[in-house]
Amino acid sequence: MADNRALDNWDFLRTPRQDWPLRPVAERVGDWGEVHATRRLLPIVADQASRCMDCGIPFCHSACPLGNLIPEWNALVARDDWRDAAERLHATNNFPEFTGFLCPAPCESGCVLGIDDAPVTIKAIEAAVAVRAWEEAWECPRPPERHSGRSVAVVGSGPAGLACAQQLTRAGHTVVVYERDDRPGGLLRYGIPAFKMDKALLDRRLAQLVAEGTRFRTGADIGGAAGAGALLTRHDAVVIAVGATAARELPVTGRELAGVHQAMTYLTQANRVQEGDYAHPPISAAGRHVVIIGGGDTGADCLGTALRQGAASVVQLDIKPQPGVERAANEPWPVHARVHRVSPAHQEGGQLVRDGAVQAGDRTGLPGEDALRDVRVYSAATVSFDGDAQGRVTALRLADAEAGTRRALPGTERVIPVDLVLLALGFTGPEPGGLTAPFALRTTPTGAFARDAHYAGGRPGVFVAGDAGRGQSLVVWAIAEGRAAAACVDAYLNPDGTTTLPLPVAPTDRPMAL
Repeated sequence: MADNRALDNWDFLRTPRQDWPLRPVAERVGDWGEVHATRRLLPIVADQASRCMDCGIPFCHSACPLGNLIPEWNALVARDDWRDAAERLHATNNFPEFTGFLCPAPCESGCVLGIDDAPVTIKAIEAAVAVRAWEEAWECPRPPERHSGRSVAVVGSGPAGLACAQQLTRAGHTVVVYERDDRPGGLLRYGIPAFKMDKALLDRRLAQLVAEGTRFRTGADIGGAAGAGALLTRHDAVVIAVGATAARELPVTGRELAGVHQAMTYLTQANRVQEGDYAHPPISAAGRHVVIIGGGDTGADCLGTALRQGAASVVQLDIKPQPGVERAANEPWPVHARVHRVSPAHQEGGQLVRDGAVQAGDRTGLPGEDALRDVRVYSAATVSFDGDAQGRVTALRLADAEAGTRRALPGTERVIPVDLVLLALGFTGPEPGGLTAPFALRTTPTGAFARDAHYAGGRPGVFVAGDAGRGQSLVVWAIAEGRAAAACVDAYLNPDGTTTLPLPVAPTDRPMAL
């Protein structure tokens, strides 16, 4: 391996931050391809990696639940030693392309350089290294040298389930992943739009898992049509990694009207078009006046999808106040602060509004400049929906949300014409179903499945990983939990109760906060 000591220079003082270039808006909204200009990233990566200061105490490690060796692979990339950089990257992360394309990068919030300058572009460097590793065929299947004779069922094939399965397979156990959908991948498959992450990246990883020995059983609704109890007799351990897919509801008058849909229903159909299942999705934004309720990542995914489907107008409502562009006093470095961020989808919306290609919906109360800059409305509380005689939604009534309580302020109500409403309000936990009784699972007050310090929950041999136990979280936390749960399962299955697998996070660990 190449010498990975820090570079003897002061590049962080000489080289400004340069973000991953995006394709032109007019080009990318005309297709479903990756929004970034991937090939334009490679020439700038080495210079950006050289901005890393190789801190004595790298807070980027603590900000990342995987404990990624960020200064090490930054130094290697800066020296053009991509192969060793890929090795260091994969040492702590099974799927760096997933995090490189999808993670909001709390590691960058923890970058020491970010105290008084722009942080290192860690996420873009990670994505570049991951892509290069596949292009150069450095990332090959790693089947186990020996088999333990023990069998594990993993229920769910999202990032937590896949990471857990890969770790256990490589440790020598026979692993079968059960997925209720017709294709593996969970929300990576049907929840994340293709313009955020090319599904070829997912398919490539799945092929690697199969080559290593992991088996997949799709169309297996464990706890539903497929019995859950039989898993404990068929396998030596069971890992529940079904995610947190119970969508949060909006209990207001008119919710039952046609045209009001949960965001994940809409996104799944759009993704199925890209998979070839539909010529056209049953729910489409084409030619419609769209309102997205919810200001998070799922809402941004709906926005990008609606723009590509040809929405006539679109507005996104966020009940929270608009954050500032700088950290608030109660969210100092290295906390991953809530600041005003512009995702590629929001950039697209603003550009298309300025170009006159799409309307920004009702912008009552906003200055003209703000209306042209963003399609988002902040501090907006949805009061009710109106419908026509056929039971279809025709309007949304909203009001200003009171700071703190988020209650609708009297006298501020107005109406937005709408014929498609998408609810992107987050998730409350795993879906209630047939898993609880057969596995003796308990739920926490937040709606997640309870587990102990070793990820065990319910009957002996049952473990819970990912959002199913943590609640709605980030892809990087899901992968970290999958790796950690695998270590606990491995120790449970080994006669001496030990494991050599890494355990990056405990079930009680949380992101850095005050």
